[in-house]
Formats: sequence, C-alpha cells, structure tokens
Amino acid sequence: MSETETIEKPEEEINEPTIPEQAVEDEVEEPEDSLPSVQIKDLPPRLAEATTRAGWSSLTPVQSKAMPYLFAGRPLMVQARTGSGKTGAFIMPIMELVNRYQEETQALVLVPTRELATQVVAEAKMLFGDGGLRVTAVYGGVGYGAQLKALREGTHLIVGTPGRVLDHLLRGSMSLKKLKVLVFDEADRMLSMGFYPDMRRVQEYLPGKVYTCMFSATFPHTVRSLARQFMEKPDFLSLSRDHVHVADTSHQTVTVSSMDKDRTLIRLIELENPDSAIIFCNTKQRVHYVSVVLQRFGYNADELSGDLPQKDREKVMDRLRKGKLRFCVATDVAARGIDISDLSHVFQFEVPEDPEIYIHRAGRTGRAGSTGTAITLVGDFSEQVLLKKIAKQYNIEFEERPSPDEAALARVVTERMTVQLEAQMRDRDKLRVERLQRFVPMVKELANDEEGVQLIAMLLDDLYQQSLHAPPVTVEETAARQEDSSESGKRKKKRRRRSRGRSGN
Repeated sequence: MSETETIEKPEEEINEPTIPEQAVEDEVEEPEDSLPSVQIKDLPPRLAEATTRAGWSSLTPVQSKAMPYLFAGRPLMVQARTGSGKTGAFIMPIMELVNRYQEETQALVLVPTRELATQVVAEAKMLFGDGGLRVTAVYGGVGYGAQLKALREGTHLIVGTPGRVLDHLLRGSMSLKKLKVLVFDEADRMLSMGFYPDMRRVQEYLPGKVYTCMFSATFPHTVRSLARQFMEKPDFLSLSRDHVHVADTSHQTVTVSSMDKDRTLIRLIELENPDSAIIFCNTKQRVHYVSVVLQRFGYNADELSGDLPQKDREKVMDRLRKGKLRFCVATDVAARGIDISDLSHVFQFEVPEDPEIYIHRAGRTGRAGSTGTAITLVGDFSEQVLLKKIAKQYNIEFEERPSPDEAALARVVTERMTVQLEAQMRDRDKLRVERLQRFVPMVKELANDEEGVQLIAMLLDDLYQQSLHAPPVTVEETAARQEDSSESGKRKKKRRRRSRGRSGN
C-alpha cells in the first residue's frame, strides 16, 4: 500500500477493561478442563516488555482467558466482540510460538477486510518492536507489487484476506510449508463475505500439523462447521458479556423512523448477509408489504400469514426447511410451525406488544449449540417503551447499533464484489483470460466518461443481483462440489486409461 493511500480508520481495540474483571468472569463460558487465567506479571519477560511498549496497564479479559490455551497449543474457538482486545490475545502467543531466526512464514492470520488486516498488522508491529519478527499484510483491491516485494524479503507473519492469500499461493509467491499457527479473525464476517471456498482451497497448502484458533463475534451453525473443517475437537471460550434470557443470541436494536424501516431492513440484510432469516411483523398487512419490498429489491423472499390458504402455507414452510427460500416474512401465529435448527438471524420489523412474544421470536435463532442474532427495528416512542419493558422483564442487555448509511453499505458491497470478481478471475483458464483482453481498451474508454461509468456500474449491479443476493456458499455445498469434482476427475482418468488401452491393441 502506498503512503498516499488512505484507509478509513478501523475501530480500535481497547486494552482497558471497562467493567470490573470479576463481573466479566462471572459471564465467561469456559471448557470443562479450563486453564487458569494469566496477568502481565505471569508472562515471559519478552511478552511483558511488549505490553509495556504497547502501553497496556493490564490484560483484557479475552487476553487473560484465551492466551493460556494458545500457549498450550489447544485448538480454541473464542467468542469475543470487536474492541475486546482479541488481536493482542493471538498476537502475543504468535510471538512466543514463532522462531525469529527462521525466515519462512510460520503464522497466518486470515481476516475478512483490508481495514482489519491493516489494524492487525499495526498492532503486531507495535508488539513485535525491534525483536526481529516481520509481518506483512496481503489483501485484494490493490496491486501486487508491494506485497510481492515484502514476501520475497521474507516474513514470519502474514495477515491477509483469504482470496488474496490464495492468489499468492497459486502464483507461487507465498509458501506455507513451514506454517505453525493459523488464526481465523472475525470468522463469521469472512463467511458472510463469501470467502469459504477460498479458505478451503488455502487449506490444501497447509502442512500436516498446524495449530489453529478461531475468533468470532458469533458462532452460528456455519462458523461451527468451518471450525470442524480446520480443527479437531476445539475448546470453546465465550466472553460475549451478555445478560440475556436467550443465552446464545446477540440482541441488537436499530432506532429508525417508521417511514425508513423498509430501507433500513434491506441495508441490514445486505450487511449481515445471512444464509436465511425470518422477518417478524405484528400484522398480516405488514407481512405482505415487507415481503413485496424484499422481492422487488431482488431477494428470494415469501410471506407466511393467516391470510394464506393452508396449502400455500405448507409450500412456503417446506421451501424454507429445504433451504429453497432464503427469507420468510411472517406473523407470530403463522410461524409457529417453523422449526429450523441452524437459523442464524431473526429480524423484527416491529417491537411486539407482548414481551413473551419477543422471547419466542429471538428463540428461533441460537439453537443446537450455535449462536444467533436477533435485530429489532425500533420506531416511535411507544416501541421504545415496549423495548424497555422487555429488557427489564427478561434482563436482556440490548446492543444499540447505528442505522447503516449508504457509505458503509457501499464499502461492504465493494468488498464482496471484489471477492467475487477475483474468485471468477482465478477460475478462468488461459484461453478465457486472453479473450477478455479485447475488452480492456473498451473499459478504459468507458471509465473516462460519466455515461460510460454508469454502463460499467449497471453491469456490476447485474452481477451483484445474480450472485451476491444468493446466500453465501455453505460448508456443506462446497464439500459436495469438491466431492463431485473429485469423482468426475476419477471417471475421466479411467476413460483415458481405457482409451489408451484400446488404441494400444
């Protein structure tokens, strides 16, 4: 990245506990054979010096609790939010596990965005100091020059997005043969971005034995499936700091005017990008309205209410269970027959008047050992009063999140489109790459004219509608495709052998 390039400042991680440590420990979920937590005084001298260099007066709860498992080499899934100090929780053990005198790459941290990559690299450099450890960031959307130079010079730690890491592996400009440590940072966001196929291909380049840990704000079914692909019997440590009745669900609210709820819902769905979700409304009329809004935007959505004939209701529920319907807009009564164990998200277009109904809605997600997210749109004063009543009655600590603006959404869409386009480019053979060169002059010409820019934007929007409005590729789908591809390859080899045998007769 050039010195003149500007990147929006990422949310900084804190290293000062905002509440008493004992209060946090009361809310920690630890493995059965848990390890004692550590403090700065318990760290090796080199790591203690790093904390001084970083200006830390104490370790955050996630650092204190997670680092003993990482030092011990126990595969670990850590549920912790942004701002909890989680970056330091895995960078410090990397310092201890990596041999600075060995020039090869020994640690890899996979992240969803270039902003997070630059943040992790900045903290790593601060903690590394002048100790001889080198770190390099690799991410898409920029040229390869600076990254290739850094990789040629040698680096102990690579922090990168899965797609660009895979690009370098395919080019031969990166080697993971000596890798010791693999970290997934914000695993849920990487899956939301559509990085799962790239992560599975990166796995093919890993040596036989690699210590792996995973950090994620939530652990829905998809993230746990990812963990099973990369880790054997991992421990689970949760520091989510939730006081909730539905213990495995993150309860979030967005305050927005009633007139802007439909647009806000669409933006939230785009940002979260769940595999599937139920959107709850209080009335049948509202269910129909929201369903139409989602369909017009391009989503695979349908409605479920008492107005539908029983036969049609059964069809909708069957599509939802089989994964053929991504979004179901429903009233509480109509949704009673829905039972989906791995539902990651529930959206509430309106606050229910009965607090118990909220618990039933939120309870649709966060099942079967997974974590889920319940997002409620809060409009006028009456809805705010209802929400306070729910929070008080069930001791729920709601997390207020800002209403997503167009700029934030544009950044996320740009990142996802970059992932999609780079993945498609990697899959093109030499002939197809040569064929697209005829359009390069045309693209350059269009980019110099405002009308031409609109034409390019139209093509990107068409691609976005076709490919990114489908749910992210799941672990199961990718595994099935790889198995089909492997079987297809075996059949082709058999046919070639039979053909050679016949021609030799």
